[in-house]
This record gives sequence, C-alpha cells and structure tokens, in this order.
Amino acid sequence: MTGSPLLRPLGTLLRPLLGLLLVIGLGFGLSGCVTTGLPMAATSPWQPVALATKANPLDVAFTDSSHGFLVGSNRLILETDDGGASWAERALDLPEEENFRLISIDFRGEEGWIAGQPGLLLHTTDGGQNWSRLFLDTKLPGEPYLITALGPNQAELATNVGAIYETRDGGTNWQAEVEDAAGAVRELRRFNDGRYVSVSSLGNFFSTWDPGQGTWQPHQRISSQRLQSMGFQPDGSLWMLARGAQIRFNPAGGNVEEWGKAVIPITNGFGYLDMAWAPDGSIWTGGGSGTLLVSADGGKSWQKDPVGGQQPSNFTRISFSPDGKGFVLGERGSLLRWVG
Repeated sequence: MTGSPLLRPLGTLLRPLLGLLLVIGLGFGLSGCVTTGLPMAATSPWQPVALATKANPLDVAFTDSSHGFLVGSNRLILETDDGGASWAERALDLPEEENFRLISIDFRGEEGWIAGQPGLLLHTTDGGQNWSRLFLDTKLPGEPYLITALGPNQAELATNVGAIYETRDGGTNWQAEVEDAAGAVRELRRFNDGRYVSVSSLGNFFSTWDPGQGTWQPHQRISSQRLQSMGFQPDGSLWMLARGAQIRFNPAGGNVEEWGKAVIPITNGFGYLDMAWAPDGSIWTGGGSGTLLVSADGGKSWQKDPVGGQQPSNFTRISFSPDGKGFVLGERGSLLRWVG
C-alpha cells in the first residue's frame, strides 16, 4: 500500500531530523552523566567519626600523639585524648552575643593559638586547659585567618587580606612582616619555610610571598577557569585546584609561572576544595557531595574512596600531621579519621 503523496515528503524530511534528535539525545545522555568512570578503591584508609554537632569543622591540631583540638564554626571547639577516635565538647569564655568562627589552630608542644572571626585570637601555655584572649588592634588589616605556632612565645598571624604579623613575646606585641597586604583572599597557605601562597577572593589570580619580601607577588591564573584553592606539595612546589574540577602541579623546583597540564580525574558537577599528601605518599583531594579521590602515582591516575562517597557532606579540608595522623573535615559535623 503506497502512502499519501503529502506524507511521503514529510516522512523523508522527518527522518534526518529524528536522526539528529537521536544524536543530540545521546550526546546529552553521555555528557549528562558527567563521569569518567573512575574505579572505586577496594578499601579505604578512612573511618567516619561521629561528632555531636552540626557546626562545620575548620581546623585540627594536636599537642602530642593523643591529645588535640578540633575547631570550627558556631564557636565549635572539641577535645580528644585518644588521637581523634572520639571528641568531647569544650567551652570557651567568650561573649555570648558573638557567634565566633574558630578558623585556625596550631600547637608547638603545650603552647597553642587559635585565630577566629570576628577579631579573635586565643593563646594557651598549658595544652589548652586554659585559654587567654589577646585583643587585637582595631586597625588590623582584615580578620585573623591563619595562625602558626613557631616556638616559645612565638607565632605568626596572617589575615584574610594577606597581612602577616609575628610575635616573639606571647602575643603582647606584633611586628608587621609585609608592607602591603595581598587584598581579599579566599585561600591562604603557609609552607614550613615561611613562604605563603594566596588565592584572590574572586579566584582570578594568585599571589606568593617569601620571607624578607616587602610585598606579595601577584601571578595570573593559568587558564580561563577561576582558582578554587592552592597549597604546597611536600617538596615545597605548588599545587592548584581550579573550577571545572581541574588539578595542576607546579614542577619540582620550578618557578610559579610554570605548570603541568591540567588533570581532570572526574567531572561530577562538584569541584575540589582541598588537597593533601598522606604519610604513604598518596595524594588525596576532596570536595563537594562526598567527593574524595586518591592517587598513588603522583596524580597520573585516580580512584574514588568508598567511605568518602557515603558521606552527605562537602569536604573542605584534608589535614595530615608529621606524625601520621590524618583527618578529612566536612560540613555539618562531618569528620573522617585516617586509620591507614
């Protein structure tokens, strides 16, 4: 039976269109899955730790192998005596009307420091049993962001605009290390030799500072993707996380203008927020919606961590201490502990 003369040309016209729609549909289907099919690691070195809080943990530090503190938003301060397997709530003598964010904590033996916002700096000389508040100059550029314990009565404080100060008398007096601040930053890290790297608030450039320099040195980002975070590799060279789930490494001993090719392990719609090196040399990166990846070959290939993917949280910080302790900090009271 022959078709209608009117329908035959219409069918002839529709077939290529339907084919095109099928190709487009398959394209959206393949790209919409946004996965590179990364393998899942057979086991995980991480163990979830239950915290009795919905605040966001932001930093962790220890006085020795067992005793330490976890700090975060909403005045969060927790204490552990078993290496981080369990945590108990502590209270600080702070004004009730201020909802402080405790952003950074560091210890050198029994002496420790906490930096927070707004305008908060705490000091202890007895392992955190007692904390004294040090009142900062109202003309301090920016807000406290990063505190580093350097030795007896000695610490270095960096603010969220890149001002850097050092004290050698327990916080009574502070000496400016930088003449001009870097400007508002979204991330700021310090290496153990005193060098800093910061990412601008909009992620459109980064800056570096070496001890003895009067000002920060600005550097343009490597690609069109805005920067998310930066930090130091164990050898002192840099790493970079950019939007679009891009990872880049600065060659060992190379200058900060030279970067390797972008690595994009997995594109799941969530960017990476932090990166760290474990005691066994593996590289870990984490980010949104439980994204936690590991590389055992210097960043060439990656695997998904099975425990991380089960956590309904954004991982904001990965921290390893020189003695081998490790933690992944996430939002809403999420914490993973390294058990090797």
